[in-house]
Amino acid sequence: MEEPKVQDANNDPQSTDEKLNPISSSSSSSSSSSNSTEQLQQPESVEDEEELKRLLVPDVRDLPLIPPSAVESNFVPYFAPDFIKPGHDQYVYRHANGLCVIGLALAHLAFKDDGGVTAVDFNVGKSDRSGIKVTGKRKKAEREGYIAIIMPKPADWLKAKSLLLGVDEYKKLRELF
Repeated sequence: MEEPKVQDANNDPQSTDEKLNPISSSSSSSSSSSNSTEQLQQPESVEDEEELKRLLVPDVRDLPLIPPSAVESNFVPYFAPDFIKPGHDQYVYRHANGLCVIGLALAHLAFKDDGGVTAVDFNVGKSDRSGIKVTGKRKKAEREGYIAIIMPKPADWLKAKSLLLGVDEYKKLRELF
């Protein structure tokens, strides 16, 4: 049986640094070739940095004059034109978590000068709710203008979504530009 040959580290012509990093050891043999390699790599890193900066830092000229609202940033708008009756357009704002906020679209008859809302009646049965003071954190909801907040089942949402219009389709339908 032959014994395997083991080289002594002290007698090994290749240093440990060269073993660990063969690329640097091959370039260290020629200083002129290492300088040219560094020069070739440097423009790439500068170009990479500029590209990264361009992607991460927006150009001020591209920013909107008015930042988007929380609704515009967090919800996808859909519209139901002529819901139940002609001119009774509604919007549906859908959040990524499935929550839907439903309200009257700006083209709804309620917002028109002629035939719009002429009175609001808070009488419900025998009680007049107009005198009730609204308190708590949900009181703001009355001023927001939405009708309902719902969380439809995913299958129900897919059915309803097929009947709704996107913003561009709705604007084209109502000639809102």
